[in-house]
Amino acid sequence: MSAPHNHSEHDHHDHHGEHDDGNHGSLKDYAIGFILSVILTAIPFWLVMGKVIDKSSTTAIVILAFAAVQVLVHMKYFLHMNNKAEGGWSMLSTLFTVVLLVIVLAGSIWVMYHMNKNMMPSMGNDVHNMQDMQ
Repeated sequence: MSAPHNHSEHDHHDHHGEHDDGNHGSLKDYAIGFILSVILTAIPFWLVMGKVIDKSSTTAIVILAFAAVQVLVHMKYFLHMNNKAEGGWSMLSTLFTVVLLVIVLAGSIWVMYHMNKNMMPSMGNDVHNMQDMQ
């Protein structure tokens, strides 16, 4: 008679590792992610500080596009998310992230537009009133 097989903690850990298809990254992946992140931050900074685009709404849209690309870079190179890892759950996480990103970006544009529209005219009048007082 053979003795019953006892599952030890080590056996369970080895079995669990067989299903781990995710890439845990290498130094090269982290370096690429870092360089892309720096570039995706430096370009919008340059666009704003250099006043490269005359229309501010176009500049805002370009900056938001760079922000969206940077989120995807972080997901790929730092979070190591792809459609093969964790049985496809990463793809669901990616879709959820994209939905949240659209909500946040659209909400930010909406808030900034209305803040600019509602706050700036009164500030301009105050400046003119103060100049008249002198």
